[in-house]
Amino acid sequence: MANKQKKKRNKVYRGANAAVQKPTITRVSAVNRSRLGQWLFERKKFLRPAITVAVIVLVVLLIIVGIVSIFTN
Repeated sequence: MANKQKKKRNKVYRGANAAVQKPTITRVSAVNRSRLGQWLFERKKFLRPAITVAVIVLVVLLIIVGIVSIFTN
């Protein structure tokens, strides 16, 4: 006969010797922002990549304009 596998325990132990669960701490900080500052704070996740792409496009455009002006003179 093959040995029967022992069932694994998946229930949380709640006896007298159980580890005491520490309370979770939520830290909140209040900041007084202007309307524009609050708008920027709320849309930061979208604005950062958009500003990065805009700066890269602007730099590439300036390089292309510089190259064209060198060859036209």
